[in-house]
Amino acid sequence: MPFTLLSWRDEPQHARFDESLIALAAQQGPIACIWEAEQGLVVPRTYQRHATFTQACATSEHAGWPVTVRQSGGGIVPQGPGIINLSLAYSACGKPLDHSDKAYLLICNVIGRALQDFGIQSHPQAVEGSFCDGRYNLAVGQGAAARKIAGTAQVWRRHPEPSGPDQQIVLVHALILAHADMQQVCEQANHFEQMLGSDKRYDSERVASLHTMSEGPGQSRHAWLATLRQALSQQVRLLP
Repeated sequence: MPFTLLSWRDEPQHARFDESLIALAAQQGPIACIWEAEQGLVVPRTYQRHATFTQACATSEHAGWPVTVRQSGGGIVPQGPGIINLSLAYSACGKPLDHSDKAYLLICNVIGRALQDFGIQSHPQAVEGSFCDGRYNLAVGQGAAARKIAGTAQVWRRHPEPSGPDQQIVLVHALILAHADMQQVCEQANHFEQMLGSDKRYDSERVASLHTMSEGPGQSRHAWLATLRQALSQQVRLLP
């Protein structure tokens, strides 16, 4: 069954907006959405174990970077202008671990094919020094020269079915560094880690904003993001 692509939302959404797609996918079938979130930092629940977490959140919010706790794992990530989110929600039979890699590859392939329109070649790879590092980052470059351009995460939920076995719904999400200031977002993430007393630090040289490597004539930020959203939309519509 093909994915239903929800209409683009002009207004930034809450950072956990896409969790609402889980119930929608259970009722209507595969759902996709391309969206932007309000500016802020998003962290997994494990960050709440730090004694200074509440104070760090208050300080970050006062600086214009409110903190949201998400359901998926990983590490801290930024959200805000110039960062595009792609979320796919659909049902799967069997155990989540049997489908986890397939879900990550699905979303990486959608983004990778869209980026080819811009002359950008990408591949899944861990990038040491990037925020929320994982083996299903999407990266450009090889080896020590690799830079992260997107991060991925997923959440699974059992959805009760009154007339049959429960469905397993997977929500797989990608955060795409489209047209953002890498130094600024890394500084914010590093400052939050510092306030927690954590020794984690992120290197702005290990992440990259896609607009800095796009081929073709220069475009305004708004026009470039619209072109990228269109390329992503086209690839979602091609999914079987």
